[in-house]
Amino acid sequence: MPHIIGERIVLREYRQEDIPEIRKWVNDPDITRGLSDVFTYPHSQTNSEAYVQMMIDGSSETKGFVIAHKDTLDYIGQLDLFKINWMNRHATLGIVIGRDDNLGKGYGREAIWLLQKFVFHTLNLNRLELEVYAYNERAYRCYLACGFKEEGRLRQKLFREGQYYDIIQMGILRSEYEAAEQTTESSQNV
Repeated sequence: MPHIIGERIVLREYRQEDIPEIRKWVNDPDITRGLSDVFTYPHSQTNSEAYVQMMIDGSSETKGFVIAHKDTLDYIGQLDLFKINWMNRHATLGIVIGRDDNLGKGYGREAIWLLQKFVFHTLNLNRLELEVYAYNERAYRCYLACGFKEEGRLRQKLFREGQYYDIIQMGILRSEYEAAEQTTESSQNV
């Protein structure tokens, strides 16, 4: 799979060599707290190996990428498309930055922009969607900055740490992405 190249990062294929990096965060509750139940810990070595192999093998409904440093291709996190619906032209996004020292540096935002370009221009999809937990304010702000709109709330659907939380549904349409892309290109040409 060819790399999708950004300013500081690339989106590259999963590799077996990524498993040790994934193992470093996959049982860290500070990282997994914002993720779906796929990564509920404890998460075994076998679980990690199976997940990476599934992403390497791919399917018509899934495309996975590792977010990596542009110069070294070292693992930063991962960004996956799943539930790709080719007939109705939409997919669901999942993302994780795997280490605290990589948070707040804009890697997630850059990765999402790169993925959106791929989703809307290469895959020719019309819609990209995701769910975010109401307490994950950093992710929510990132998604808004990337053009996602809040489309609904599933009230108190998530039970974590002894209390209920809303799950926020967000989405971006191809037309919204293209309008933002035009604005960005216009401001860069000034």
